[in-house]
Amino acid sequence: MAQLARSAAACVIVGQAQREAAAARGAAIVCADPYLAYARLTQWWAAQLRRPAPAGVHPSAVVEPGARVHATACVGPLAHVAAGARIGAGAVVGAQSHVGEDAELGEHTRLAPRVVLGRGCRIGARGLLHSGVVIGADGFGFAPTNEAAGSRWEKIEQLGAVRIGDDVEIGANSCVDRGALEDTVLEDGVKLDNLVQIGHNVRVGAHSAFAGCVGVAGSARIGRHCTAGGGAIILGHLELVDHVHLSAATVVSRSILKPGLYSGAFPFDDNASWEKNAATLRQLHGLRERLRALERKTAP
Repeated sequence: MAQLARSAAACVIVGQAQREAAAARGAAIVCADPYLAYARLTQWWAAQLRRPAPAGVHPSAVVEPGARVHATACVGPLAHVAAGARIGAGAVVGAQSHVGEDAELGEHTRLAPRVVLGRGCRIGARGLLHSGVVIGADGFGFAPTNEAAGSRWEKIEQLGAVRIGDDVEIGANSCVDRGALEDTVLEDGVKLDNLVQIGHNVRVGAHSAFAGCVGVAGSARIGRHCTAGGGAIILGHLELVDHVHLSAATVVSRSILKPGLYSGAFPFDDNASWEKNAATLRQLHGLRERLRALERKTAP
């Protein structure tokens, strides 16, 4: 309340509990969810300020024969759209971006400058991929050999693609690898922060959100409405059910089959148990000294 009274803002967004205090200081928007209202207000404001991308293909761009670019789409300077690719209505291919052979960019989806949407990969409508994103690089697959000439790694060709749903946003320099056989999948509404790595054949359920530097190893299955704090790691071939939430830097080394908040590097645990153990660990040295003193007193 003190911050509200000191605020010099021309208008504030508050909940019902602050209605009277906000009205006393000036203009106010009163709503059930101020943070959500703020988000929608920023969207409106950005729409007023952002220049719309001009429809058409820039003279320096390359659109190969057989590609289909909607008349209302924008293909920016030095961009490349390969044969068989499809660019939907109102979509934007930013400067120096690449849309590979037979790839598909949904309606009103935007690729910022220097984004790669690889061969055969698809993203739905109203998506946003920030600069440096790579969709459809090869997954990390190599078979070890022990031949007479010495051990080495034999590449496993990645034959799948990446399928991304509607309303997905992917932060700068994040990567989603193509599948080995089947596709890697991000369902509708997934949000990835910067520097996130999604391995081959991973499936991320609808409306899950991962903060920066999260890594998901190959063939993991992530449920719907899951979240992961920055630097969290999910090992390969594991399953997380719907509504699992990981604190920052948590390392998931076994499947999580019960919704909840989980924390810890090694071993991770449900959040309540982890906090108790962490508190005990901080007192471990003192407990050890007390135990030694007790043993000396009771020694024969």
